[in-house]
Amino acid sequence: MTTENTTENADDKPLAGRIALVAGATRGAGRAIAVQLGTAGATVYVTGRTTRDRVSEVGRGTETIEETAELVTAAGGEGVAVPTDHLEEDQVRALVERIDRERGRLDVLVNDVWGGEHLIGSSFGKKTWDIGLADGLRMLELGVKTHLITSHTALPLLTRHPGGLVVEVTDGTTAYNGTRFRENLFYDLAKNAPIRMAFGLAKELADSAGTAVSVSPGWLRSEQMLAGFGVTEENWREATDKVPDFAVSESPVYVGRAVAALAADPDRARWNGQSLDSGRLAREYGFTDADGSRPDAWGFLLAKETDPDTDPADYR
Repeated sequence: MTTENTTENADDKPLAGRIALVAGATRGAGRAIAVQLGTAGATVYVTGRTTRDRVSEVGRGTETIEETAELVTAAGGEGVAVPTDHLEEDQVRALVERIDRERGRLDVLVNDVWGGEHLIGSSFGKKTWDIGLADGLRMLELGVKTHLITSHTALPLLTRHPGGLVVEVTDGTTAYNGTRFRENLFYDLAKNAPIRMAFGLAKELADSAGTAVSVSPGWLRSEQMLAGFGVTEENWREATDKVPDFAVSESPVYVGRAVAALAADPDRARWNGQSLDSGRLAREYGFTDADGSRPDAWGFLLAKETDPDTDPADYR
């Protein structure tokens, strides 16, 4: 193999030889992140509760972790599906032990576990005491406790080698969430906690030259979101007839490319502890969404607060 070809392959597969765990990769952002890490050449362990034999409480059997793993492999990486409930410590421990046994290292941990969409529709805008306590606490279990269990269990392996990356996936950035109440107290806590987790882990990973960040997609056209609007990825713009602001939405590919770009950046430590979003990272790294656009949903929402006539087309 010539030097020229070696360089070319390295450019095409900057994450070749890297081991990643995407916790919560059944669908949406998690699936797209896993696939884009695979596109960059990584071996990606993908986890979730919905398999071809079992459907989680989310109630969607149309997407499975096995399918995600196959998509990772088809993209050029190696996908490994491991059914895991990240609220079950024994299952998470077995997962990490398997990665250690099979690979001996972990370079990228993406905490994307959520699965609480079925709990939020009837709770948005309600007072804390008007929300069923079981539902509210379940949001915190799914969006916070899962992340803590996974980090607590996986970080000893990740820190074994210097330079590891931890990505806490959430909804919103410090700039947006910091002065705004996100729908209800339980949801607000669930989506702000990962931002603080990344901030804290950034301090704790310093000894191993690790980097921790939180990353938020914008208005994400996940499978569930598209179904809620009654559209598909192919005709999603039809939904803007009812909700014009949906024009600033983005496909899951966008945040997937954001995380892959971070993972491949040898200078990513400059982001340590920060709250990032797909639009900002697109401007930094030069990638686009699948359709060639560059949405900035959070910029649009901030601008609209001061100018209600802000055109979403100006933020694509």
